[in-house]
Amino acid sequence: MPTGAFYTGKYPNLFTELGISQDKIDEKIKDTFNRMFFDMEEKIYFEIGNEGNDMGYMLDTGNNDARTEGMSYGMMMAVQMDRKDIFDRLWLFSKTYMYQSSGKYQGYFAWSVGLDGTKNAEGPAPDGEEYFAMALFFAGKRWGDRERPFDYSIQARDILRHCIHQAELVEGGEPMWDRNNHYIKFVPETPFSDPSYHLPHFYELFALLADEQDRPFWQKAAEASRSYLHISCDKGTGMAPEYAEFDGTPKKLFHEGQFYSDAYRVAMNIGLDAAWFHKDESLGEIVDDLQAFFSERTVLGEYYSYTVQGEPLGEPAMHPVAIIAANAAGSLAAKGKYRLQWVRDFWELPLRKGVRRYYDNCLYFFCLLMLAGEYRIY
Repeated sequence: MPTGAFYTGKYPNLFTELGISQDKIDEKIKDTFNRMFFDMEEKIYFEIGNEGNDMGYMLDTGNNDARTEGMSYGMMMAVQMDRKDIFDRLWLFSKTYMYQSSGKYQGYFAWSVGLDGTKNAEGPAPDGEEYFAMALFFAGKRWGDRERPFDYSIQARDILRHCIHQAELVEGGEPMWDRNNHYIKFVPETPFSDPSYHLPHFYELFALLADEQDRPFWQKAAEASRSYLHISCDKGTGMAPEYAEFDGTPKKLFHEGQFYSDAYRVAMNIGLDAAWFHKDESLGEIVDDLQAFFSERTVLGEYYSYTVQGEPLGEPAMHPVAIIAANAAGSLAAKGKYRLQWVRDFWELPLRKGVRRYYDNCLYFFCLLMLAGEYRIY
């Protein structure tokens, strides 16, 4: 019988294993959220609109745009923190400026828009859609469905319907998941994947909440994604490539670095899957290898772009805080000797400041919630 919180209702709190009090944990979560959303110098959330600032966006501070990645992340943060006001602003911005109402991408969301809502691209990024859907389902459970577009669960089902049935729904459309192997694609048109997009813990819930006829697909997707993580992560270092072929082979796409920004998320995804469902204990061995590599072969925070075999490529990591946070969250699945040391290092790590703070701090907050047992299923 799986022992994850979905079955037991008990969410592991690794900070308490270090002897940190619940009051200090709660205070850190509240302070981190407030700094990311409201501190005038550090925030990445901004409100806009004509009727009492009825919309908001998450700013990618390194690229000066709003992305479905960040918008859906912000919605998930808001629903976890019970901030319906923030959630609704982010969702209204997404539906107003990112949603595609025509063409081959109808039903998807443009992955990047300017801060005035002008689309920078037409195509979607599937990690945005899966986070949108999960956050919307949770919102429906926490707050109840209302009038459009705040009929959260209905909106979530529509997103997932397009994700796997786009070819039937829209002329010239391509689905975000491969219908044969059940893998999520990097973008709809590509016959390869991004390991960090694989969220089996989300798919387990989609298998209960999506259109009834699609629920078997999502259950198979959960199983396939766990298997894919095994074949795409290096057997020695535990590193996942940023992009990978369907057979797990690393794919060099935009740069030489294989273990690069997207790939950092794999460890935290494995950790959350273990915390929620714990259906594949052996995934924790990937995190054990990853933590051992960084603990034994690097200096904390002085990281680079690497091949998946762990060879540094000379380019400093753009998001070192994200590496520490995600490796620590992987401790929810790990059993190795470095497991609690990573949690301790993360606890002592401050939020990132400056122009590249967006990605690091998004992962930071998610990992903080995970390790505190406060990233909940609704």
